[in-house]
Parts: sequence; C-alpha cells; structure tokens
Amino acid sequence: MSEITLKAVKRGTGKKGAKLVRTQGLVPGIYYTEGSESIPVAAHPLALRPIVYTAHSRIFDLFIDDSTQPLACVLKATSFHPVTDKLLHFDLFGVKSGKMMGVEVPILLKGQAVGVRDGGVLQHTLHRVKIHCLPADMPDSFEIDISAMTIGKSVHVKDLVREGIHFDVQPDTVIVSVLHPRLVKEETPAAAATEEGAAATEEGEKKEEKKETKKESKKD
Repeated sequence: MSEITLKAVKRGTGKKGAKLVRTQGLVPGIYYTEGSESIPVAAHPLALRPIVYTAHSRIFDLFIDDSTQPLACVLKATSFHPVTDKLLHFDLFGVKSGKMMGVEVPILLKGQAVGVRDGGVLQHTLHRVKIHCLPADMPDSFEIDISAMTIGKSVHVKDLVREGIHFDVQPDTVIVSVLHPRLVKEETPAAAATEEGAAATEEGEKKEEKKETKKESKKD
C-alpha cells in the first residue's frame, strides 16, 4: 500500500453533478483506467493538497466511498480558477502493476551553477517531461545537480537516461543551460526591434487605409 492515500466519494455526472459537490465544499474529479468505465468522484480540498501541491509525481491509493480495496493511481491533470487559483477539477489515472503507463515527471534543479556565480544566466527551459514506464520504475522526479555547470554548458534529456524509462521527447532536448550574459543582452534588443518593426508596419497600414478612404471620398 502506498504511503499517500486519498478518500473520495462518487458523484453525479455532468455539470449539475460537479456543481452540486462544489456547493458541498468538495472538488469534482474523475477516475479512469484502461479497460474500465470512468468513475466521477469528488474529494475534499485538504485531502488533495499532498497530491496536487507538490513538486513530485507519486503513485497513491484511492479509496472510493466505503471501499477497503485501494485503487493505485496517479494525478493526470488539474484545472484551476484563472483569478483565484482555486482547484476546480482533477483527473486520476489508474495504474496496473506490470503494465506500461504514461506520466509527466517534474525536473528539479539542485545547487547553484558555477557559471551563474561567474556572471552567466541560468535558463531552465524544460520543467516537466513525459515518460513511459512500469509503475515500479516510475521516479517521483528527476533531480539535476547544476553545481558544476559553467558558462556555455547545457544538460539534455539524454543525460537523464535510466533503464526501463522511455522519454517522449527527443534526446537532444535542452533542459537547462548557463548562457553568456552577452547573448541574453543581444537577444533583448533584437526582440524589441522586431516588436517596433511590427508596430511600425501596423501603423503604416492604418495610414494607408486612411489615405485610400480619403481618395474614395474625394472621388464621390
């Protein structure tokens, strides 16, 4: 049995069912797995905290209603309110022992890069990576020690290779880099120039439209 458990209750389907459980202070969700019908569920926000608000991906046990038989699952997706950031919905995927599964795993950085202390700029571009593996091989996160990274160095997905884990992105995908400060400074003016050029083009088009309108008015 997993160290983390979640107690949930079955709920009604559709928008009405979701709205009803929200009035009861619960968060609507769905449990699904291959070969079985999905089960609409609801859980208390406090019970969801260890699962939702964490930097790790974990397999945990789900108990629905009064069932004593746990369902091993992972958090597959969440929805939050755009203003209040309140949890609105969650998706749980049931995992089966000995069967491959797809899951997103967070990538965490450890330490302070030497290159940053030397004036470089740290660029963390890939924060989560999707993998396929057996439940027993699933890592809760990938931790990268960046302490020895100097200016110009990068860490790629191929550097995370582990037995039994298949990555769904190209091996040469960059995870984190230490850039030279000059390169960062050069990128900013170029972007600004592009924006200014686009704005000038738009303004020019508006002026041309006005001119055409005036010409048509004079002809009339």
